[in-house]
Amino acid sequence: MANRLTQAVTGMQEWFNDRAPSFGPFYAKHMTSYYAPKNFNIWYIFGVLSMVVLINQIVTGIFLTMFFKPSAAEAFASVEYIMRDVEWGWLIRYMHSTGASAFFVVVYIHMFRGVMYGSYKKPRELVWLLGMLIYLVLMAEAFMGYVLPWGQMSFWGAKVIISLFGAIPYVGTALTEWIMGDYLPSDATLNRFFALHVIALPLVLLLLVVLHIFALHEVGSNNPDGVEIKKGPKGNRWSSSAPADGIPFHPYFTVKDTFYTGCFLLICAFIIFFQPTFGGLFLEHDNFIEANRLVTPVHIKPTWYYTPFYAMLRVVPNKLAGVLTMFSAILVLFFLPWLDRGKVKSWRYRGTGFRVALFVLGICFVWLGKIGSGPGTDPVETIIGRFLTAAYFGFFIFLWVYTAFGFEKTKAVPERVNGHD
Repeated sequence: MANRLTQAVTGMQEWFNDRAPSFGPFYAKHMTSYYAPKNFNIWYIFGVLSMVVLINQIVTGIFLTMFFKPSAAEAFASVEYIMRDVEWGWLIRYMHSTGASAFFVVVYIHMFRGVMYGSYKKPRELVWLLGMLIYLVLMAEAFMGYVLPWGQMSFWGAKVIISLFGAIPYVGTALTEWIMGDYLPSDATLNRFFALHVIALPLVLLLLVVLHIFALHEVGSNNPDGVEIKKGPKGNRWSSSAPADGIPFHPYFTVKDTFYTGCFLLICAFIIFFQPTFGGLFLEHDNFIEANRLVTPVHIKPTWYYTPFYAMLRVVPNKLAGVLTMFSAILVLFFLPWLDRGKVKSWRYRGTGFRVALFVLGICFVWLGKIGSGPGTDPVETIIGRFLTAAYFGFFIFLWVYTAFGFEKTKAVPERVNGHD
């Protein structure tokens, strides 16, 4: 029986390879023959978790579009219909809303890990740039999806965010009206946001993810030691031409990633079934009220994953300067590979100044997120927010000065990776 099953599987593989001869080498290049550093630690699972959440968002989004009606008159009611009358509709909706926040959780950790271990440095600059483009598209995708339920916070959040373009001299007002398709968020806004959220941006996002993975597999993965495994002695038990400090991605890391994915999905399931709004953090309470252009919510704020940048916007007194500050905070991340002139990649062997600065950067980002989610009426909090904004940009200025002028005193980097973590 076993022999027959093996023969059947082999026959299917031969049949498929005869008709798609390039698929086998392609699969081997990116899975079984792709050698990853053997010292990967838990920080390296968040790229895979991002893929898992992306698949969840696409699948649940497809089901939601079957019942959602993208019009100002029916959008809110259609979401209520999904939640109350569609069989398991509440589960699909909560999987999608929780997935949006989970996406940003894993992406932010993934980005922080990249900075911590120097994954943006040569030869992975293109990998970093593609990752940052993914982040930008993801922010746009999430914002447009946030508007679709047409609750109070969706409407007023859209009005506030889109009106930021009005700060652009000369063309700001016309650009704002062009984006909204009206003088206020309306049926036209909802329709175009729906088209972009469901079709255009997901296609761009998928393309960038594929390019990100291909670019990574061309240069190889970084590791906690920041040592290129291709420079190590050649030859191991898998292949005479393979790096000694690398092991095949499949099955060794796919098994490990499967375990961590299961743990991650358990956490998400707990949130979905027991705390889907996460205390108003994942789903704001005002968004369970239908949009009303005549009633302004007491406190207008974006979703939590935008709040650090929203805080930067809010603490700057001039509107145009605030908009420039907010967008510059994102744009500066693109230049990180060229701002950091250090010769060492991993923070394990970098100077104390880099470690302290990275810790301060993390504190600033989290604290700004807290400020951005508040009412913004406390003058002391505004002063703190300005200091934190300056410290955020100070990290990049310090990094350039610290590394370009030779102030960094690094530790000796090992010639080979230091085994398993």
